[in-house]
Amino acid sequence: MFKELEDINKRPEPFETYTARDLWTDEHTSRKMLAFHLDGDVSVASRKTDFMDRSVAWIVSRFAISQDTSVADFGCGPGLYTIRLARRCAKVTGIDFSERSIRYAREQAASEGLSIRYLQQDYLEYEAEDRFDLILMIMCDFCALSKPQRRGLLDRFYRSLTPGGHVLLDVYSAAAFEQRDETARYALNLLDGFWSPERYYGFLNTFKYEREKVVLDKYTIVEPARLWTVYNWLQYFDPDAIRKEFAEGGFEVDAFYADVAGRPFDPGADEFAVVARKP
Repeated sequence: MFKELEDINKRPEPFETYTARDLWTDEHTSRKMLAFHLDGDVSVASRKTDFMDRSVAWIVSRFAISQDTSVADFGCGPGLYTIRLARRCAKVTGIDFSERSIRYAREQAASEGLSIRYLQQDYLEYEAEDRFDLILMIMCDFCALSKPQRRGLLDRFYRSLTPGGHVLLDVYSAAAFEQRDETARYALNLLDGFWSPERYYGFLNTFKYEREKVVLDKYTIVEPARLWTVYNWLQYFDPDAIRKEFAEGGFEVDAFYADVAGRPFDPGADEFAVVARKP
């Protein structure tokens, strides 16, 4: 028991282990995540409904979306942004490795008679055959990736965009990093049964890495038949850091905003959005 507790409370190296696929493809947790996506009153897996409506209206205006505009949504989930953009006549592609989310997105598009291409695929491995005018990555997905993963993704973005094409994504801020604290807790059925339909004990260890500006929420789930761990990494950025990463990927940053609905940039906010352009 002592060794198991030592392992549970052990601090790993930043981005030492990557388990995002486990969270989004597990039968039980993927069902829970889809429910969060579709609850328009909370901002857990997706933004709230009213925010998404404002966000899409701003995106259409900011990037002059028309029937000739090709848009890709990396990490599209159940298609909440893609379907709104398709309603505005954009040519839309959604990429996500959650089978449950992609199935829901396809069903919704079919029910409205919308032509949206959905790909059930890991966007870290996706190679586009077509070229896009705009690439979206919304809900701070960029922050869940290690620096090598982010660099590889920016290379994919660059190859996938038309000349002059744009990337729009949001990230967690340095101000938000300062508000995070290291904690350790455990509970029976931690997070109200999110991790399993059966009884389990859940351990949550939050580790903060000052030099790297990274936070890890490490969930260890103890069930009668198995013990498993999910690593939820989050990278935090200031504008200079994100500008540098985009420059290394060959992009020019056009502007920073408070969010993907186009509010003016606020250095004290928990998040901010970046618009970058392929020259």
